[in-house]
Amino acid sequence: MIQHFNDTTLIYTVMNDPVFGKYGRFLFPMEEWYMRGETLGDLQLTWYNNIDSDKTVEVVNTLWNRASAGQTVFYDIYTEEEKARDPDKEDTGLFFFKGNLGEKFALCNAGGGFAYVGAMQDSFPHALELSKRGYNAFALIYRPGAQTGCEDLARAISFIFEHKEELEIDVQGYSLWGGSAGARMAAWLGSYGPVAFGGEDLPRPSAVIMQYTGHNEYTKNDPPTFACVGERDGIANWRTMERRLDAMSNLGIPTEFHHYPGLSHGFGLGSGTVAEGWLDEAVSFWEAQI
Repeated sequence: MIQHFNDTTLIYTVMNDPVFGKYGRFLFPMEEWYMRGETLGDLQLTWYNNIDSDKTVEVVNTLWNRASAGQTVFYDIYTEEEKARDPDKEDTGLFFFKGNLGEKFALCNAGGGFAYVGAMQDSFPHALELSKRGYNAFALIYRPGAQTGCEDLARAISFIFEHKEELEIDVQGYSLWGGSAGARMAAWLGSYGPVAFGGEDLPRPSAVIMQYTGHNEYTKNDPPTFACVGERDGIANWRTMERRLDAMSNLGIPTEFHHYPGLSHGFGLGSGTVAEGWLDEAVSFWEAQI
C-alpha cells in the first residue's frame, strides 16, 4: 500500500485530496467544533478517548489507495431528487471497505452524541478491521439526531440490499455495529427493523454489536447482542448495559457482555488498552449467530 499520508499530514489536506472528490469532507466531522488538532497525528474528537493515530493514518491511506485504483469507496444512499427536496440529505452516505467476494456484510455506525459523526474513531477503524477478516464492511455518515440517524441507517440497509449484486455481497446474516449514539441506532434498528424508520421491510440483523452506551430499551424479538463498556465511562454506566443484556438473556436472546476496568468512553478498537481484542470476540459472537 502506498503511504500517501502520514501522521504529520494536515487533516484539511486529506479532506481536499482530489482522489476523494466531493466525499472527502465526510472523512472528518463536518461540525468542526467537535474536532481538535491540525494533523492526522493530532486528531482529537469530543467524547472520545484512546484515539490511535496509526489507525487514522491507515484508514485514510487504505481509502486513498482503493479510490486511486478505481474502486468505489463511497456511495450516496439518497437520489439527487431526494436531496433536492431535503438538502440535509446531502450530508449522508456509505463508505465501503470491501472484503471477500460474496461475503456477508457489517454496517458500522459512529457515535457523537447525535451532534456529529465521529467516524474516524468509531466506525472507519471497525469497518477496516472487519474487511481485513474478509467481511464487506460499511461505515455510515448520517444526519445527526436520533430520528434522522435511524432513518438514514434504515435507508442504508435498504440501499445495500437493493444493490447487493453490484456490491458483490451476501446480505443474509448481516450485523449492525455501533458505538455510543451509533450503538443506540443499531439497537433500535435491531429491535424494530428498517421498516419502522422508513426503510424496506427487510430481515433484522443476525447480531447487534454495541459499545459504550447506556441504552436500556429492548423487545422480546431483539437480535442476539454483544456489548462492551468501560467501567470508568462517565457517559454510559456499564451496569445499565449489563441489566439490559441480563433481561434479554432471560428472554432466551443470546447475549455477551464485557466491562473493562479503568477504561473511559469512546475507546474505539481499544488498541493498547485492557479492551484490546474485543473486536475478535464480537466477530466470533456474530459468526455463532449466522
